[in-house]
Amino acid sequence: MQPPDAFRHIPRVAPAFTFVLSPALAPTALPPAPDYGPIALSPKRASFADLVMPVHWSQELHALLRQQNVRQVSFVPDAGHTALIRLCEADGGMRAVRLTTEEEGVALAVGAWLGGDKSVLLMQSSGVGNCINMLSMLSVCQIPLTMLVTMRGDWAEFNPWQVPMGHAAQAVLEEMGVLVNRADREEDILPLAEGALRISYNTLRPTAVLIGQRLLGAKTFDQ
Repeated sequence: MQPPDAFRHIPRVAPAFTFVLSPALAPTALPPAPDYGPIALSPKRASFADLVMPVHWSQELHALLRQQNVRQVSFVPDAGHTALIRLCEADGGMRAVRLTTEEEGVALAVGAWLGGDKSVLLMQSSGVGNCINMLSMLSVCQIPLTMLVTMRGDWAEFNPWQVPMGHAAQAVLEEMGVLVNRADREEDILPLAEGALRISYNTLRPTAVLIGQRLLGAKTFDQ
């Protein structure tokens, strides 16, 4: 059928993405993660050969995600997650997906799991409120997902708009059936993240690790 004359001038645009589900429902094992050494952060897309600065907790988290066969990492860009995001973007064994809003990451996690892959959602505490309705799907449908949440609105916060959601984030997640732990010391991040991943994918439920603002450092109006 030919389109009406009024629409014939509109060019056809090919879809930006093609989603292909994995043939197996079980996650496919990734090869063991090599030791890439210390990391450096760069404003451009990094390659593992370029990562040359002191070890950061984000590098340990990235190695954990590889060890646990996490294939998809979705995120709304966030300063607290910058190092981890760049490592995931540089990793050819992961699909790093930039979101326009955090609840899209919940939907992507459902699709990833139906296709046999594990996923992690990175976000700031201000994005927790955007996910409330979508999080109900995880508990009802028994879909596993681990969320790593950088906190705002608690220690030394300068922005009053961040305080309400920062204060409510843990309670909101728990009300939606998410198992929540909080890391306020750097040495706690890795074991809490590993525990969250294991219980999520062993028992088919959502989990979250809140990374405290005191650990991340406070921002000012100049930043």
